[in-house]
Amino acid sequence: MNDDDDVIQKVRRALGRSAPLTTLPVPPAIDETIVRLVHTELGLPELFTRVATENKIGVEMVYVDELKPKLIDFLKSQKVKSIALPVSKFLQKLGVIESLRAAGFEARTWDALTLDELYDIDAGVTDVWAAVAEVGALVMRSSAEHGRAISLVPPIHVAILEPRNFVPDLVDLFQKLPTDQSDKFVLTTGPSKTADIEMTLVTGVHGPGVVQCFILQ
Repeated sequence: MNDDDDVIQKVRRALGRSAPLTTLPVPPAIDETIVRLVHTELGLPELFTRVATENKIGVEMVYVDELKPKLIDFLKSQKVKSIALPVSKFLQKLGVIESLRAAGFEARTWDALTLDELYDIDAGVTDVWAAVAEVGALVMRSSAEHGRAISLVPPIHVAILEPRNFVPDLVDLFQKLPTDQSDKFVLTTGPSKTADIEMTLVTGVHGPGVVQCFILQ
C-alpha cells in the first residue's frame, strides 16, 4: 500500500465506510432562495457587463455590423499582429477570420497551429460556450476544434458573445454542463493575476493580461 492508498483508507474509516462506493451519492436538494442571487433572465447582458467590468474585463455591446470594425480597431490599438482562433461555425458565419486577414493580421485557426506556436501568438479571439452574469465569467468549452489554450496562453483574449450565451448564475451553469466527464471547460473572470511574490499583485503573468468582450445586440 502506498501513501495515497493509506490516506484514502483513513478517509473511508472516518466516514464509516469499509469499501469504495458502488453508486454515486445523491447531492442534497438546493434551497434556491438561499443560493440564487439572480432570480430573472431579464437584463443578464447588463448584469454581466457591470460585474465583468468590476473584474477588469473590457466589455462593449455592439450590433452585428459593428463587430468586425470594432474588433479590428481594438486589436490594432493593442499592437496585435498575430491571432489564434478556434474552428467555429459562429465566427465563420460572422466572417471574422476573413476580415482579420483582410485587415493585415496573421489569423490562424486551431487546426493549423501547434501548442508551441501558440506561445508566439499575440491574441486569441474566441466564441464562448456560456457567460455567467452573476460573476461576470466567460465559459469556454475545449474540443478538437477549440483548444482551451487559445484563451489561456496569448497575452490578449477577445471573446465574442451572443445573447443566448448568458445564464443567470453558477447554479444554472452547473445544470447546463454535460455529464460527459471528458469535456473540459475554462472559466475566465478577468485578466490573470498573481500575488505570489511578496503579496504584490501582478497582472498577466500566468495568462492573458487583457480580456475584452464584444456582446452582440
